[in-house]
Amino acid sequence: MEKPEIPHRVRALIGQSVDAIDTPALVVDLDAANRNLQRMAEFAAKHRLRLRPHAKMHKSAEFARLQLQAGAIGLCAQTVAEAEALGAGGVNDVFISNEILAVPKLRRVAALAHQLKSRGGQLAIAVDSFEGVQRLAQAMQLTNAVIDVFIELDIGHGRCGVASPDAAVQLAQLISRRSTGLRYAGLHAYHGAAQHLRSVDERRQALTDAAARLNAARDALAAAELAPPLVTGAGTGTFSIESASGLWGEIQPGSFLFMDRDYLQNERDQAQPQFEPALFVKSQVISVGEKHAVCDAGHKSHAIDSGLPAVHTLPGQARLEFANGGDEHGVLKPLDYGGALPTLPELGETVWLIPGHCDPTVNLHEALIVVRDGIAAGRVEAVVPVQARGVW
Repeated sequence: MEKPEIPHRVRALIGQSVDAIDTPALVVDLDAANRNLQRMAEFAAKHRLRLRPHAKMHKSAEFARLQLQAGAIGLCAQTVAEAEALGAGGVNDVFISNEILAVPKLRRVAALAHQLKSRGGQLAIAVDSFEGVQRLAQAMQLTNAVIDVFIELDIGHGRCGVASPDAAVQLAQLISRRSTGLRYAGLHAYHGAAQHLRSVDERRQALTDAAARLNAARDALAAAELAPPLVTGAGTGTFSIESASGLWGEIQPGSFLFMDRDYLQNERDQAQPQFEPALFVKSQVISVGEKHAVCDAGHKSHAIDSGLPAVHTLPGQARLEFANGGDEHGVLKPLDYGGALPTLPELGETVWLIPGHCDPTVNLHEALIVVRDGIAAGRVEAVVPVQARGVW
């Protein structure tokens, strides 16, 4: 089934004031996003790291191209559909940083590898099992393309990845024996759980333990004459720590481009650039009670797996907190309530929300409305389809 086209009424917003955007809507502050991107690109260049941002956050070939123009060497994707959307949008270097086992999906992987090769590009993928390698090798018989294969290590997250250096060596040997279609490319070492540890000390300790696991695997592979050509990993919460270790050659942060309430709650590591929120849900106040107001942005417009959104306060607005109002509503409560009747927003007033988790929030929307010159008084620069929306 083809994905629906963006309605004309939404595309017609281009050039109009931000006030013309109907609610609820997902809005990107392009100036803030560009500042975030520039800071990350400068960090990667300074530390001589390959920057491969994760597209699972924005799910858009347009933002991927923006990142490539700023110096990224390619993009990560987490699903075959995301990788296909990037390829269709002109991205030539894609890493599927996830295990793919289903035969129909692996056939699509082979087709994408062929497509990218035909225009001088490269596809890569992660594996953590003999079965995964064997199925991938079988699928790659459908093409003369070669896919780069990274062995995923479990460095502390407890999700995917091999758990021991010996297992990494055995997989590397298997990949190397499968000379047709597969190329051993190195190690994928990403600690997702560490990204959201609140204190810098907690994140550093988690990555110290992760580095020890990574070092053990590197040593075992080197002893087997299979030293990894590259170690890739790292996220928005920890990339400066991976960089300082000297073990990682490529970083994969994604959320830094837009940020979200969850990441903004982390204690900032002074070794990292300062990132600012660039993704907002525009909402409107539709009801006002004695001690609360209600906006029209419920859970259908923002993901709540990492908590509720924060209310972004513009100059002159009352400071509010967001409370659960269900699918269609958000309850707004004053933060400066001193006992008298609280200061509440007025009916029809715009309230900007910073989502709790940017990645699944983007997945709820068909388009990102991109605004230049700020969300307070800017104009719509573009309407960007979320091409990789979905789970396949």
